[in-house]
Amino acid sequence: MTSISLYSQRDPMLKKRDDFEDMLEERRSSSDLKYAFKCYTPVLYKGMPPCKTTVLKSMVLHSDQLRYVINQVSKETGESAGAIQEEASAILEEMAHRLQLSTVRFFAFALTKAFKTLFRSIHVNEEGLQRLQQAIQDHPVVLLPSHRSYMDFLLMSYILYTYDLALPVIAAGMDFMGMKFVGEMLRMSGAFFIRRSFGGDKLYWAVFSEYVKTMLRNGMAPVEFFLEGTRSRTCKSLTPKIGLLNIVMEPFLKGEVFDVSLVPVSISYERILEESLYARELLGVPKPKESTSGLFKARKVLSEDYGSIHVYFGHAVSVRTLSEGRVDRRQFNLQPRFIPKKPSEDTQGFVSAVAYRLVRSQEENMVLMPWVLLASLLLQGMTLEELTQRAVWLRGLVRGLGAFLHWPDDKPPSEVVSASLSLHQGLVRVSEGRVRLLLEEPAGGPGPASPEERLLGAAVAVLSCASYRNQVLHVFLRPALLATAVHTASSGKKVFDTFSFLRNVLANEFILCPGAAVQDFEEACQQLVQSGALQASQQQLTATDRGEPTLAFLTAMLEPFLQGYQVVCRYLCEEASESLTEKLFVPAVRNFTVKLLLAGNLRHCEALSSDLQKNALAALLRLGAVRRVNGYAFSLFFIYNSNFILDIVLRYLALTLHIICRQPGLAAGAFLELLFVSLFCSGK
Repeated sequence: MTSISLYSQRDPMLKKRDDFEDMLEERRSSSDLKYAFKCYTPVLYKGMPPCKTTVLKSMVLHSDQLRYVINQVSKETGESAGAIQEEASAILEEMAHRLQLSTVRFFAFALTKAFKTLFRSIHVNEEGLQRLQQAIQDHPVVLLPSHRSYMDFLLMSYILYTYDLALPVIAAGMDFMGMKFVGEMLRMSGAFFIRRSFGGDKLYWAVFSEYVKTMLRNGMAPVEFFLEGTRSRTCKSLTPKIGLLNIVMEPFLKGEVFDVSLVPVSISYERILEESLYARELLGVPKPKESTSGLFKARKVLSEDYGSIHVYFGHAVSVRTLSEGRVDRRQFNLQPRFIPKKPSEDTQGFVSAVAYRLVRSQEENMVLMPWVLLASLLLQGMTLEELTQRAVWLRGLVRGLGAFLHWPDDKPPSEVVSASLSLHQGLVRVSEGRVRLLLEEPAGGPGPASPEERLLGAAVAVLSCASYRNQVLHVFLRPALLATAVHTASSGKKVFDTFSFLRNVLANEFILCPGAAVQDFEEACQQLVQSGALQASQQQLTATDRGEPTLAFLTAMLEPFLQGYQVVCRYLCEEASESLTEKLFVPAVRNFTVKLLLAGNLRHCEALSSDLQKNALAALLRLGAVRRVNGYAFSLFFIYNSNFILDIVLRYLALTLHIICRQPGLAAGAFLELLFVSLFCSGK
């Protein structure tokens, strides 16, 4: 197997990360059938024998917690406990996995054929797998992969089977269960199916939580789920959902197991299978329903090249170690363990902090390919020669900021750039010396396309390219916030306040741990001072002459998001009525954005992204600029808080964009007023 060394430059001593091995190399030179039927003898927790599904179901149905909930539901509804028990049994039957080695072997054979066709290589860090093997023997393990593609959970099981590790039991959405044959095959490969939303269904929640906790308490198999809850259509990390994380931590917090090991896994794709599909979904095209026929129709992807994948298994995180001094476990002794109890505020805060830490760990171990740097530059527009020169400059910048970058240093930069452009020829084309995005042809059939159709075709290309740019945003985010604050603030003393305000506004857009503004500011200061972009003296931060290109690039990275949020604020101030429902919000903002783009009053097509629009709305709700109230017929309406905070956010974003874009027309005294209100908003 070919070994690849990747280094983190965040540490001045150039701490070396694990080496990677191409697991497909051996598959290309040996029998796929022999591989699928290899002797599979994984080491399990405490050497326990595998547990049969029937035994697991029996343990769940006869658990004290489920019996308690059944009695509670019986009292509340008036139904007999026996009827509720039957309903619980039906829920469990619908939910439970049914692992069969014969199905696993079939998938091993089929996936090998597919992966060798789709990908040039699949690199994994074998040291991480060795650490995982030890963790599985010592404690119950929870695998937490990043989620950018449908391929993720198949890839995880494929790797663990290849390296003779215990196969995980995977939380999957009910969508997959509706796929004929395929749904049942996934169930027999370790998937258990859960509803997207439980609402107030106490019984369903009790069955689900007890099912997961029973597997963990007994170490039956590693449990796998996605912290982000769903695939990221934008390919940047999503705010973590902590419901399942609460469940997997509970056995430790209640003293039912000595410890639980949480293992973050970072999956990096050089080219994503769903790239154009994601862009269309962000523009309002409904997601295709998962179906077996759809799967067969998608087989044309097998004729394309999707480059390489890197999968990095991070260090196992001990819940016991994390909780020391953070959670008082004595609170769980005040009532019997089987009585469900809503987590305390302290416990919720602890679980949330752990979730953010794990997602940041996923981000830091993402392997960045040259294309993500090129995509960052292409959205700013340039010639091929400029692109190559800037890519070399950007390579140095991201390495200096500690990125996990895989750039073949043994090849000339022009060759690396050409190879990346060739792999993504469905997105870009070199014409007359310039690199241009390929605009999608309108789907309206023959005849001239309308301006709206042409705009949406351009938006598909821009959002597809932006999805790759987004993969490197976690590296630039904090320095970009600081660079924008330095450009915007009228004096050095106010840089932190400006940084905090921008960070607060964008907290739904990026992984920014609540309450960590000071740490993020200090990290950004250290990075930009060390890079030479800023200099610090007498508590003042000022830009250096040689740092101007860096600061200009960083502010340009944030500009599409700031402009998108500005558009949402403008819509709410100028167009929206008090009867606006949440369901109509995204289509209404999209139409408003299309008008601005067609009129030439907006630079960035990314403002059309439904993901950005929803995040902006969530931020305004959190800041108190918008209120949600229950309306009639279960509608949700928005009432605007006298437009005061909303107007301030809008004016602040407009001011920031004017400054970083060096546009005229600024009110000199406006910043002091905005700064005062920014402090008010930061305290929300």
